[in-house]
Amino acid sequence: MEKMRNKITNAISDFFFEYETPRQVLVRNRRVGVVCRLIQLGVLAYIIGWVFIYEKGYQSTDTAVSSVFTKMKGVGYTNEDGVEKVWDVADYVFPPQGDASFVVMTNYIITEGQSLGKCPELPGKHNCTSNGDCERGNYKRTGHGKMTGICNNVTNTCEVMTWCPVENDTHIPDPPLLMSAENTTLFIKNSVTFPVFGVSRSNLVEGIDVEYINSCLYHPEKAPLCPIFNMGDIVKLSGFNFETIAKVGGAIGIVVDWTCNFDLAVQHCKPQYTFHGLYGNPNETDKARASVGYNFRYARHYFEDKVQKRTLLKVFGIRIDIIVQSLGRKFDIIPTLTAIGSGVGIFGVATVVCDLVLLYLLPKRAFYKNMKFKYTDTQGQDPELEDCSIETEAPQ
Repeated sequence: MEKMRNKITNAISDFFFEYETPRQVLVRNRRVGVVCRLIQLGVLAYIIGWVFIYEKGYQSTDTAVSSVFTKMKGVGYTNEDGVEKVWDVADYVFPPQGDASFVVMTNYIITEGQSLGKCPELPGKHNCTSNGDCERGNYKRTGHGKMTGICNNVTNTCEVMTWCPVENDTHIPDPPLLMSAENTTLFIKNSVTFPVFGVSRSNLVEGIDVEYINSCLYHPEKAPLCPIFNMGDIVKLSGFNFETIAKVGGAIGIVVDWTCNFDLAVQHCKPQYTFHGLYGNPNETDKARASVGYNFRYARHYFEDKVQKRTLLKVFGIRIDIIVQSLGRKFDIIPTLTAIGSGVGIFGVATVVCDLVLLYLLPKRAFYKNMKFKYTDTQGQDPELEDCSIETEAPQ
């Protein structure tokens, strides 16, 4: 029992009153020295090149809160079967409120004078030979209404209760009816706020005034900050052909990029515009060809002789999605110290690798292991022997 008590007492005493310190061993070996310096050089290059220069590890970051509104201008003209019509923004932009996502109509199929009633389906759809083929009260996924249980002997299709006459969208107008939409213009107004840095910016930056806006038109090189865009240029810069995408519709993304370094003057924080064709190329060869283009239906209701009627439009158009990306940076001591501390820690890799080479790979590894590790007892040690730095010279 006394022996066990002494062991516990010694263990506690050793824990509180002993100190461990690394032993410095200077090894003169060219191969190990070269390996160590190469690793340290690589770590230094990583810290300076990647962490500080490329990743800008000395800066804190913030993303912006953004607001976008748009305005279209321009007039379209159609001449269909001798009927001339002028289309303005209230007719060909959906929705008209100036959202960041909207559709510009470029083609359409119109069905006029529809009223609620009973009429046969189009030939080729829901064919029938008798009333038994048309289950009363049933709906078909591709149908236009509820079947009445009657098979029309003229069209050999089921009669349905719906808006009559039913829409026939078999043939899409080619060339597109509203090719004049290519000459319309889009005005984008974008405001961003970086809350962490307390900075607010607008794409109407310094130098853009009313006089400039009235005369400018966006160009990637000549007028990269002009907020007014020609529709034809947008389609071209996105990689599409206007006539091709106008026929069946498509989608284009306009990216407004705010990448700002607030270590510089705020005036250097300016937007950059890029254009991306998101969908709508009929030359696609993948499975997306199963549903090419972009379209939706829109109805205008009215009364005629107290009978409710409507004009149905199947609209083919170019959907514009305005996407704001942002990243603000500014010097901050905390990420700077964190990056430096991480880099200093990575320097330890060189020591670990060189120790592995010394202790396990070199022919004199037993000698190096004996020199690196030594157990001492400081009690009764001569003060003249306190120097624990040992220098060894290894064979080359």
